[in-house]
This record gives sequence, C-alpha cells and structure tokens, in this order.
Amino acid sequence: MAKTKHSTIAGCIYRTLAKQYPDAKCALHHTNAFQLLIATILSAQCTDERVNMTTPELFKRYPTPQKLAKATQPAVEKIVKSCGFYRNKAKSIRTAAQAIVEHHDGNVPQTMEELLKLPGVARKTANVVLGNAFGINEGVVVDTHVKRLSHRMGLTENTTPDKVEKDLMPLIPQKNWTMLSHLLIWHGRATCQARKPDCENCCVTKDCAKVGVG
Repeated sequence: MAKTKHSTIAGCIYRTLAKQYPDAKCALHHTNAFQLLIATILSAQCTDERVNMTTPELFKRYPTPQKLAKATQPAVEKIVKSCGFYRNKAKSIRTAAQAIVEHHDGNVPQTMEELLKLPGVARKTANVVLGNAFGINEGVVVDTHVKRLSHRMGLTENTTPDKVEKDLMPLIPQKNWTMLSHLLIWHGRATCQARKPDCENCCVTKDCAKVGVG
C-alpha cells in the first residue's frame, strides 16, 4: 500500500472516529502537568481506572513536586501499592519530583529531551504530558490500544511502539497527533477490543484495511 493511500485511509479513519467520539480525551484525571506526569508513570501496566482511584489520596498528601520530593519511600509505596510494581513506581515518582525541583525550579519541563531525563519517563509518558498538559504535539502516544488498532487497520506492519509511532506520524497532520491517540484508545475500548474486534458494529469498517482480522 503506497504512503498516499495510507494517508487517505488514516485521514478517513480519523474523521470518522472524531465524529463518533467528540468527547475523546485523556482518561487520567489531572488538574496540572505535574499530576498528569505522576498519573502517567503510575499507569504503566495498570488501568487508568485504577490509577484514578489511587491519585486522589496521593495528590492530597503530596500536591506539589516539592512535597512529593520530600516524601518517604514507604509512605508513597503504601498509597500506590494497588497500581502494581509499586516499589519501582514509588521510587520513580519520588525521584522524578526531586529532579523537577532540583533542575527545573519545580516546574514540569516542556520539551521531549528534558522529560526523557526524568526517572520513570519514556517517550510514551513524555508524549502524554506534552500533548495533554501543554498542547505540544511532539509525537503520537502508542499504548496497547493504539498499537493494536494501528496494526489491525493496516496503518503499520510494526508492533514495537517506537516503530508504530514513526509509521503513524506522517499519516496525520501534526496538530492532530495527540487526538489521534485519544480516538484510537476510545475506539479500542468501545469496539475494537483486544480479544475480538466488533467489525459488524464498527464505524470505520469500510476504511479498515484488515476487516475482520483479530
């Protein structure tokens, strides 16, 4: 399939999903960039619902990077335990907060390069923060839903997140990269689920390059 055809299909899928899910947005509850960063780190191999059940207490106890930077490891572990891998996650969010305080005057950095230097932050997390907290479309967030749907729809032959992201970025205008992720995630949860895609009731069936392929 030529790149131009990929772009045409991707554009049609984007427009259809945008009509289907006009309220699509980041599912992690947050009020600022710091909260989104911490929530996204906690969301690794954990559901957004579980994270949203955990963060209210965490942010009540530690509402700022300065507060979290001074928190003890056992205290943070106790709060985030239900998110899984809680020891590593507690360490990551504490040390990320410390780095933000020490190197960024208590403000979450707004560049990919600086975000990737924070403990616990990989490209996916950085894209989430840049796109949703700062409106900066640096890349496409590739989670399990985005990876699965992109492959099923024939928009990529790759399965590793970095390669999937590189395949998707040329297909959609940069201003829409963050929303593309939201739309695919919402559609993945509602219709194109992991075990079996509901192609019969799918709004993008006519544009999907791999109809019926699970």
